[in-house]
Amino acid sequence: MLSQERYQLILDIINERNTVTVAELARELRTSESTIRRDLTALDELGKIRKFFGGATTNNPIEGFDEDSISVRETKMSEEKTAIAKYAATLINDQDFVFIDAGTTTARLIDFITNTNATYITNGITHGRKLIHNGMKTYIIGGKIKRVTEAIIGTEGITLLRNFNFSKAFMGTNGIDINAGFTTPDIEEAMVKEVVIKKAYTSFMLADSSKFRRVFPVSFAELQKCCIITDKVPDIRFRNETIIKEVMR
Repeated sequence: MLSQERYQLILDIINERNTVTVAELARELRTSESTIRRDLTALDELGKIRKFFGGATTNNPIEGFDEDSISVRETKMSEEKTAIAKYAATLINDQDFVFIDAGTTTARLIDFITNTNATYITNGITHGRKLIHNGMKTYIIGGKIKRVTEAIIGTEGITLLRNFNFSKAFMGTNGIDINAGFTTPDIEEAMVKEVVIKKAYTSFMLADSSKFRRVFPVSFAELQKCCIITDKVPDIRFRNETIIKEVMR
């Protein structure tokens, strides 16, 4: 294989996964690790990638701070979100003290919840309304309302959340990455998520497959802190990091 052909294959792999190791590239391209290291050095010098010890990453793996509105996000991966939500609802038992995070997949979860013996707390305006309409015992935290996601954020809510011990938390995320973990564009929203996960006995991340291999500016938890419920896993390496349930295999 010519060097230029190998360069392009390496770029394709890195752009698809954001981050890759020398060993992975050597195995997939069936060449030596020393050759891959030389290739990565050359691509780094050309400004095509960023090389680090043992591997490389894309030049600009971090996505921006902008978020789609709820109306836009509700139409994306709709079938997958429904399957994820339907399965997640079966995990709620009597006497559970449940946190439900703001987000479109977690909102859909409420449509399938039938357990009226559990107690629910949320930071989602829409979520709180849906829960009480379904006859659930519901609490909502106080604080500032974020316009784009209709999530309640801020120090008031965080202070309240630190007093609770959740048996289960159903969370949302913008990105899932091997190295960056779970990420979101908003610092204040990330702080709420981080506190909830720390205060929950078990946390479930409800995330369709489009969230994988994406990195946003703020990390709020490592992958092993949450069980991931998704439609499918696009990269087997994620299975080595945490428990994953695929609902559309």
